[in-house]
Amino acid sequence: MRQRAMIAMAMITEPKLLIADEPTTALDVTIQAQILELILEIAEEQGTSVLFISHDLGVVASISDQMMVMYGGQVHESGSADQVFND
Repeated sequence: MRQRAMIAMAMITEPKLLIADEPTTALDVTIQAQILELILEIAEEQGTSVLFISHDLGVVASISDQMMVMYGGQVHESGSADQVFND
């Protein structure tokens, strides 16, 4: 519930960019899916870009158009989710 409220507060001003740093950490799978759906739905309605920061590559692969993989402060891979996971 708290994550939903924070997302609503962030989106009420209709930002051009939403930075979501680990928004689904410590949530069960059902709630995680609801939060992701909410973020993507609101972003699409408002034309907001989302910078989604996560260690969960499964989640990243399911929601990303473009992604970067960083390690030690360096970008090691970037491209579409298909490119990053299949190359």
